[in-house]
Amino acid sequence: MNLAGQAKGRQRLTDTSAAVTAVVEGSAGIGDARDVARTFLESLQAEQGLPVSSRALGMAQLVVSELVTNARKHAPGPCVMTLEADDGAVAVTVWDSCATLPQILPPDPARVGQHGLEIVMALCRSFEVHREPVGKRIRASVVLADDPDGDAAGHRPM
Repeated sequence: MNLAGQAKGRQRLTDTSAAVTAVVEGSAGIGDARDVARTFLESLQAEQGLPVSSRALGMAQLVVSELVTNARKHAPGPCVMTLEADDGAVAVTVWDSCATLPQILPPDPARVGQHGLEIVMALCRSFEVHREPVGKRIRASVVLADDPDGDAAGHRPM
């Protein structure tokens, strides 16, 4: 896994925004991507004082795992993951080389598997899919702190 923004030359940003990018190759890279997310969010909390609840940390790692797993499973070559923290949330962006957009299936408790994007959409404040000149980019945003009323961070049912 190749990291940008995690090495010695990493610059601390002056506001509450920060980012890290990783190139993920092979199935072993999926666990590494989760580790990058954990390290990134822990450093945001320690270095910038941003609140990151344990629940939000776990949700962000799950979103990273689902998006990177889908990219590795359905697209040839490596994928690129970027984590960006801003406005009380972390945006997880995954680019891969396959132009086919993911099929987001409706909830079906009888279906075995293929619930990853359903889970991501339930956990995230926002979810976007964009075609790129080569491949596609998926971006999902996870709120970093739980609601003061005790509600879990993320999507609220309407």
